[in-house]
Amino acid sequence: MKPASKIYLELLRELQHRLEVAGKPAAESRWILGYAARLNEKQLAARLMQAIPADVEEAAWAMLNLRLTGYPLQLLLGETEFYGLKLKVERGVLIPRPETEGLVEHALGYVQMKAEARVLDVGSGSGAIALAFKSMRPKATVWATDISPKAIELARKNAGLLELEVTFLQASFTADLSDLDLIISNPPYLPDHYRAEAPPELAYEDATALYSGPEGLDMAHELLPHAWKALKPGGWLLLELAPENVYTLLGEATAHGWREARVFRDLAQQPRFLACQKPSQTSPEPEDEDPGLLVWDNE
Repeated sequence: MKPASKIYLELLRELQHRLEVAGKPAAESRWILGYAARLNEKQLAARLMQAIPADVEEAAWAMLNLRLTGYPLQLLLGETEFYGLKLKVERGVLIPRPETEGLVEHALGYVQMKAEARVLDVGSGSGAIALAFKSMRPKATVWATDISPKAIELARKNAGLLELEVTFLQASFTADLSDLDLIISNPPYLPDHYRAEAPPELAYEDATALYSGPEGLDMAHELLPHAWKALKPGGWLLLELAPENVYTLLGEATAHGWREARVFRDLAQQPRFLACQKPSQTSPEPEDEDPGLLVWDNE
């Protein structure tokens, strides 16, 4: 007698068990099975007691086994959600993190009284920050830069799929833009020594978007003078940083001329975001030999 076909619910529980044993969220099982079956969450829930096709079961196990090697779930699915937007993701480009939604939230607050603001996202990756901002402030002019051609290509693809007008530039830092009202950045902020203890998922992302020197501050240090030049007087710089470095950079920014520096906490109540303002009235830029406003010591 031919054995009865396995139902969706049975396979779902098997996937959940394997994930739990491996120390990964059991909830990922629904994403994996839904993707393998080409069903959304509601459709999957309606079929839990139905027999599962053999090819769907095979695809689900293949995805699970790859996930258990450390391959990120978002790359398995080919997309992720960020600030209500569905974004395509690819190996070698930074996957947007949920905590970065807080950076967008604070950025929106800084231009709430100026709908037609000029805004730049530095280190855009998949375009998450710039596209989320543009979706909420459609009258703003938004640019985004990244040094990775792969990231820029993916960001432009996401912009096209979402029908959002953002200019993506393959360039470092501010790409000689000027007179900006706001610069937003989630720069790489992990210290180099973290590579040895990093979870396997990070190996599939762009290392240059993750690590930034012995303390994790090299890129933030380098960004500050570029941001100063690109912002208009009274403009704001808003950064996401590692919690252990936020107050360090706040002190350095204040010492070098930035004003109204303030720290915001993430949902876990960790200091995560730094906002600082270019003064409305500025003194001339220091000479090259003067260790003043635009000269940063990264040692």
